[in-house]
Amino acid sequence: MALNIIGISALYHDSACCLVQDGKLKYAAEEERFSRLKADDAIPRMALKYCLKEAGIGINDIDCIAFYEDPTKKLGRQLWSGIWNRSDVLRKKFRPGWVEQEIRDILGYEGRIEFFDHHLSHAASSYHYSGFDNAAILTVDGVGEWATTTYGTGNGSNIDLWEEVSYPHSLGLLYSTITNFLGFEVNEGEYKVMGLAPYGKPTYVNQVRQLIKMLGDGKYELNLEYFDFLEESRMFTDRFADLFGKPARVRGVSVDQEHMDIARSLQVVLEEILINKAEYLYRKTGSENLCMAGGVALNCVANGKIIKNTPFKNLFVQPAANDAGGALGAASLAYTRISGEPMTPGKLGHVYLGPRYEASHVRKVLESTSLRYHSFEGDQETLVKETAARIAEGKVIGWFHGRMEFGPRSLGARSILADPRDTEMRDKINAMVKKREGFRPFAPAALDSEYKKHFDIDHESPFMLETCQVISPLDLPAITHVDGSARLQTVTRNSNPRFHHLLEAFNELTGCPILLNTSFNVKGEPIVCSPEDAINCFISTNIDVLVVEDFIIDRAENELGILEWISGVMTTKYASQRNTYTFI
Repeated sequence: MALNIIGISALYHDSACCLVQDGKLKYAAEEERFSRLKADDAIPRMALKYCLKEAGIGINDIDCIAFYEDPTKKLGRQLWSGIWNRSDVLRKKFRPGWVEQEIRDILGYEGRIEFFDHHLSHAASSYHYSGFDNAAILTVDGVGEWATTTYGTGNGSNIDLWEEVSYPHSLGLLYSTITNFLGFEVNEGEYKVMGLAPYGKPTYVNQVRQLIKMLGDGKYELNLEYFDFLEESRMFTDRFADLFGKPARVRGVSVDQEHMDIARSLQVVLEEILINKAEYLYRKTGSENLCMAGGVALNCVANGKIIKNTPFKNLFVQPAANDAGGALGAASLAYTRISGEPMTPGKLGHVYLGPRYEASHVRKVLESTSLRYHSFEGDQETLVKETAARIAEGKVIGWFHGRMEFGPRSLGARSILADPRDTEMRDKINAMVKKREGFRPFAPAALDSEYKKHFDIDHESPFMLETCQVISPLDLPAITHVDGSARLQTVTRNSNPRFHHLLEAFNELTGCPILLNTSFNVKGEPIVCSPEDAINCFISTNIDVLVVEDFIIDRAENELGILEWISGVMTTKYASQRNTYTFI
């Protein structure tokens, strides 16, 4: 009988659930994709239901639920920080046994529960899925229980974290504090700061360096005169604004050159520190392989600098390196503890681990609306050619096919696609579809057989977790950032056959083996999960064409302004009740 391990990350942000069955990762999804609540932190009830349904098992078939952090250790840090005194709500929330009670009450689970340290879960989420039999491990985030940065070694299935930096000293919190100072939402706006950085100059590097002191080995310290992690409206003190010589940006106010310069200076200092600490880790371990995890490991610009500027030859970053990926690490740790066996060997080849919908289901959904559509059931060749032709005509495509991706990147299952050669495409999508800041770049997806001709990178990048310079003979303005870089995704036939086929068809038609690829959502909403989500996003934006499984819907053929659903349109919920930031 199969050994079924459920991994859970929850009750902070980016709640997620996965199923590891006999040492193999089978299914995984974030709760936000079902609840439609961005960064949902709830116990992942709906994500668990999905995993169980796909596996054909029930709650009583689960041998263990593995939770991605130790609530008791975390409570100790919360009490030390004074969070206990904030409100009655927090006092009810933070008490011994609270997490276990939530799991049992909400999921109806009576079996074994294992708790693992937050950064150990991060470490396992990368190392156990890397395909390496040995590696150096670096985890960096805001804070777990106490640790904010850890250094370790993986050998076989064993992980040893032998050094750490503890709260309140944190690279993640440094980055989040400047995110907060620049007027962006913490735990969400860090991507924006990274995208803003190339527009600036490192004129504030000295000020950023005053915020953090480098120490020997893996250590560093924040200058706590500039930080206030208990203030609910901001993460910095008045001295912080004095240091930079300007007040914090108010959300909604336009971004100026000085804001760009601060973002660039932060990125420069972050890269310096990560390279320095990665070199230390190499000297300690001697391994040529590096595994990284934690929210800071989603900084794809820094990842590219680490692999270029340290002795490490191989880098693996698990694509859901944020807290959602902690579910994968907790599950793998529980499996190896209970079974005494390693996880199924081999590198994580893809993260298409979420729900999929048959063409028959999509047809029923479409038939319940007044949408005019074209059916290509059983004729993938024509569907792909028709889609490639529309992209070549300059149309923006909502692309929905197969199992949903796990993690924050759309990788060709729930994507918005367009022609990367169009000089106006980036501004068009930012303003009319994504409804987000115009400075944020879009990523290229390229055929695995062609990417080296167009990008300065010598290895595949299937998860969009490294940036590299664009060296293409083609003009690719829609995916080339202001500094000449791009966050590349390489696509293989094995990982995503239909998306690969589309890239081939577009290449045959245009001589360009690359597509602009961005997540299928609008600002403030999770990536779409179901056909209903996709149709709702299509209707509420200016996407030209929706390709959902075997069907094509053209906006030009539909009066979408007056469209009414028979089945009803899902309403997105917003996390308006959340604080400006939280790491509690």
